[in-house]
Amino acid sequence: MLSKKTQYAFHALIHLAENADKGPILISEIAQEKNISIKFLENILLELKNAGILGSKKGKGGGYYLMRAPKEIPLARIIRLLDGPIALLPCVSLNYYERCETCKNEAVCGLNEVMSKVRDATLKLLENKTLKDILTRN
Repeated sequence: MLSKKTQYAFHALIHLAENADKGPILISEIAQEKNISIKFLENILLELKNAGILGSKKGKGGGYYLMRAPKEIPLARIIRLLDGPIALLPCVSLNYYERCETCKNEAVCGLNEVMSKVRDATLKLLENKTLKDILTRN
């Protein structure tokens, strides 16, 4: 399940994408429009900025903006950045692998096999879907 943090990040990114023609957008505008605490949103946007997904401008006319077009921002990247692994078990994670303490042999573990397939199907979808795909439909 996506954390509230990641859900809010997607809502903020959608707002920035839909209003990209207006230039940088103030945190207060995003927070009010999407009903998100300003303090919580500040932390989320800072993480996205530090990851190179957002840029910011200070002063008059300042705010946050997308560094890339929505079609160039994979959903998987945002989820991994804010929530960590996409895999449901650490023993099947591609980026955050950890051996399961209760498993004696991953090569014959049925749970590992099934969860690897779940991971692959999920990644195939999330790596090929972008911010553009979740923009509000008219």
